[in-house]
Amino acid sequence: MFRISQYMQEIKSPTMHRDVQVSRDDCMDAGGRATPGAVAEAGSRERPPLGPKPQPGHPCPAALGSVPSPKRQPPGPVVIWNLIRRCNLTCKHCYSISADKDFPGELSTAEIYKVMDDLKAFGVPVLILSGGEPLLRPDIFDISRRAKDMGFYVGLSTNGTLIDESNIDRIAGIGYDYVGISIDGLKATHDRFRRLEGAYDASMHAIRLCHRKGIKVGMRFTMTQDNAHELPALLGLMEDEGIDKFYLSHLNYAGRGNINRKDDVILKTTRWAMDLLFDTCWDYTQRGLHKEFVTGNNDADGVYLLFWVRRNFPQLADHMRAKLAQWGGNSSGVNIANIDNLGNVHPDTFWWHYSLGNVKQRSFSDIWRDTSDPLMAGLKASPRQLKGRCGACNYFDICGGNTRVRAHQLTGDPWAEDPACYLTDEEIGVAGTGERLTVTPYTRQSA
Repeated sequence: MFRISQYMQEIKSPTMHRDVQVSRDDCMDAGGRATPGAVAEAGSRERPPLGPKPQPGHPCPAALGSVPSPKRQPPGPVVIWNLIRRCNLTCKHCYSISADKDFPGELSTAEIYKVMDDLKAFGVPVLILSGGEPLLRPDIFDISRRAKDMGFYVGLSTNGTLIDESNIDRIAGIGYDYVGISIDGLKATHDRFRRLEGAYDASMHAIRLCHRKGIKVGMRFTMTQDNAHELPALLGLMEDEGIDKFYLSHLNYAGRGNINRKDDVILKTTRWAMDLLFDTCWDYTQRGLHKEFVTGNNDADGVYLLFWVRRNFPQLADHMRAKLAQWGGNSSGVNIANIDNLGNVHPDTFWWHYSLGNVKQRSFSDIWRDTSDPLMAGLKASPRQLKGRCGACNYFDICGGNTRVRAHQLTGDPWAEDPACYLTDEEIGVAGTGERLTVTPYTRQSA
């Protein structure tokens, strides 16, 4: 997950601008001229010790003009928990391939509470309660209340069609830290994606109800070539409706999303969309309006933001590069985890075809720490040992190699390059290394 608004606040921060000015002033002689000795001295004062020596193929950040920083180390992973697979919709890009039927073997309320106790003891800070459609679980409010009472940050990820006047007070009473509602375009487009006429109106009604009750609510938009053109209108809708957060999800190749991967946006369209998000977020930031803009499932977004900063705020580029390297890009299997409806643990929500273990047999904490599994060992390696243009990229320290699921679905190799990176070979310093991995339509033979 890439928090655009966080970095825009960094750009606006007087502290960042002051730090840049101080570093420049410290490198001047009495006549205002830079001196090599002063530069070296100032650099030695401000830069922390270098980290481990980069592995072959992963250039040293310092050599590229950034200041190395320790990577983020939360107390435990964010857990996205698919409590139920049943859903009243059959969305075109659904990673869980949900349907409006019961799925046997799902975790009971008591089993969920036991897992929650382990998650809390393990240091997990955030629970995102998802599905299917989580509001179809009869015990969803009991689970949510217990999670809040235990001190978790609790988010609800829903399609919104089941939120109405009959339950909005109960939803408000839980005190969810955030409610994310899927909106995949304007009315006709959204209903087509969701495969239900009237889904858009119901979901927008839910957003308005949440807004009136003071619940932090956001739109969750999965971008494909069939709906990308409506992104400007959705951003306008965000402002008109006073919506707090906009989450753009790049298409990931899991479930129906993998079956429909031919619908993934072309690389130029992705660049256009990210430019629009950056410019929109910066406009809000300049106006002093707090709106959150977040993207997911393409960690090249961090590198592309650096390019945007270089164009618009070149004096802040080195500082921003250091901040982005501290973020470190993809964290599947490290800072992001998933538990599905049956209790299987996955590196993230798009790895449902690969189970690390089941919480009915082993505790989540034991499963998560176990690096005997080759996928977990590779994901937790620092740096990850990747192939192709990802392994040779000059910005590997920012992106972390992007999303491994797409590489795995296309090639069977989770360490191959990510075909959805929208940066050019020249931009990332790998020109002349051969043809890129390209996205091929899904077939049963390729599954």
